[in-house]
This record gives sequence, structure tokens and C-alpha cells, in this order.
Amino acid sequence: MDLALSEDQRSVREVFADFFTSESPIERVRDSEELGFDLKLWTLAADVGIPSMGISSEFGGADATLLDLALVCIEAGKTLAPLSLPETLVAGLVLSRTTAGRQFVPQIISGDVIATMSPRPAINGIATLAPAGAVAHVLVALDGEELVCVARSGSTPFATPLKNLGSAPLADWSLDGSDGQRTVLARGVEAQQLFAQAICEWKALTAAALYGLQARALEIGLAYVLERRLFGTTLASFQAIQHRLADISVASVGAELLVLEAAWSRDVEPERFAALADMAFLFTSDLAVKTARESLQFHGGYGYTLEYDIQMYFRRAKAWPLAIGARQDQFMSLASALFDSASTVEA
Repeated sequence: MDLALSEDQRSVREVFADFFTSESPIERVRDSEELGFDLKLWTLAADVGIPSMGISSEFGGADATLLDLALVCIEAGKTLAPLSLPETLVAGLVLSRTTAGRQFVPQIISGDVIATMSPRPAINGIATLAPAGAVAHVLVALDGEELVCVARSGSTPFATPLKNLGSAPLADWSLDGSDGQRTVLARGVEAQQLFAQAICEWKALTAAALYGLQARALEIGLAYVLERRLFGTTLASFQAIQHRLADISVASVGAELLVLEAAWSRDVEPERFAALADMAFLFTSDLAVKTARESLQFHGGYGYTLEYDIQMYFRRAKAWPLAIGARQDQFMSLASALFDSASTVEA
């Protein structure tokens, strides 16, 4: 197994690192805190082809691999780009895979339609706390035995986001058609399979975004301790801080490898994808919170104030993984992916 990036993949990473650095500075993130989504940035993202990357060229997309999409999400995560990329990218993939959903693909590619996916099954016909639910035109969700999409007309934002720690554009959606036109994409086993695949992709891309967040939070903390002086020397000279930074740095290398392997496996070793996506999601969720928390604490009392950027990284590190629900459920998902596949092999 060679997880080294190809020349094309390195180019993808460099191009989108430049894009998000220039178009999603921290000032833009701050200005988007109330809604959690920047519509002008979304238009710019559509202009450079982000919404269409993973969609098959048969339907007008760019045939990008999941690893390509993960590289984009890593760079978006570093800048906290207010775009809700994992769920919007996965929604486009799901819709392009179903006959009924392909009607939305041209508008997704153009950027005229924002599609999103609820990573949790609906409860009593309601997709609760749907990521990008306040700004999306189309929502994909599992409603009982049916995978459905609900499309609404009008202009964004459609709702005031529900208050949340990560300043994300969360909103509840009714799936009975009262919030827009309901279309059934698949039923029964096919619906469950499509949703399961989408969830794995969402976890892999969210893990990539969390890794990017973590990497930048580490840079912020390191820059601060190298500059801040105490008792005549820099904070970085204290052994306790050096040890904490070293632990995080080593874990960060492992997180990047796990994120890349999880995304790579979907297209090369799909039988390992579910387990690797869960591993990457759980590991980066932990590491992102730990890194942002340590960096915030290195700042002392300053870190908790709104004037400092690190508090935005800490809040999102805590909030992004919660979109899929309780953490213990994700450990159960990993156990199922590992032991169910082992049972299949033995049989």
C-alpha cells in the first residue's frame, strides 16, 4: 500500500490550499458566524468546480475520487470555511446515483442549488438538526424504509439556524412535503445500502475536515507559545508544553495517514471502507478536540475570548462530529464494521 499523494493529488491540495487561504480568511469566518454559511464563498466554490468534483462525468461531473474530495475538505477545515462541505458533497454523490435524484445534478454542478444530507435517520418524519439545513435547497434523508429528497424553492437562507456551539447552519426539515416537494429516491434494501454508503463517505470527509482543523489549531498554538514570554523566556521553552506539543504532533501524523487511507479505500479496497471511515472519524474527532483544547489552554485566559481565533476552532472541533449523534453509537458502528466483516470472511 502506497499512500503517497500522486502529482495530480498534490496539485489538487495546493490549488485548494491557495483557494481557501485567499477566499476564506478568518475575517470571513467571523462575519459568517450568525448564519454559519457564506453564500458568496459558495458561489466562488462552485466557480472552481467543488460541488461537481465527485460526480460522474456521465452526468457532467469531474470523476474525482473520494481521496480528492478529502484533500479539498482538509484545506477547507484548516480555514473553517463556512460551506458545510462534507454534507453538501455527499448529497451530490447520492443524488447522482439515483434516477430520481439526477434532475438536481445540473443545478448542483452550477452552484444554483445547495444540496445537503442528514447523517441521521429521520425521527417521526423530521430530519432533525440537519447540517446546512438552514441554507440548502435540497435535503437527502432516510425516512423509515425510504431514502428521500425534499426540494424547496426560494432564496437562501430559508430559516434562522438553530443555536449551536459550532455556529453551523442547522435546521429541522419536515419530510412529509410541507417543507417542499418530496421525491423518493429508493426503497427498502436499496435505500439502506445507499444511505450506509453515504454515511461512510460523510464520516471520511468529516474526518478530513477535522484533521485540517486540528492541523491549523496546532499551528496556532505553536505560534503563540513561541511568541509569548513568561519569566524572561518563551512558553515553548517549558518542558510540560513541549511534551504536550510533541504528543499532539505525533498523533497528527497518524491522523493524516488514517484519513487518507479511509478515503483511498472507497475506490481501491471498498471492503475495508466502512471500518476505516469509522476509525478516521472517531480518531480525528478526539484529536481535533484535544489539539484545540490544548492550544486554547496555552493561550491562558485569552484563548476563551472572542477576539482570539482559537476559540472558533475549539467550538467547531466539539460541534462538527455531533451532527451524526451520540459518540457511543459510532463506536458500535465501528464494532459492527469490524466484526461483521470478520464473520463474513470466516463464513
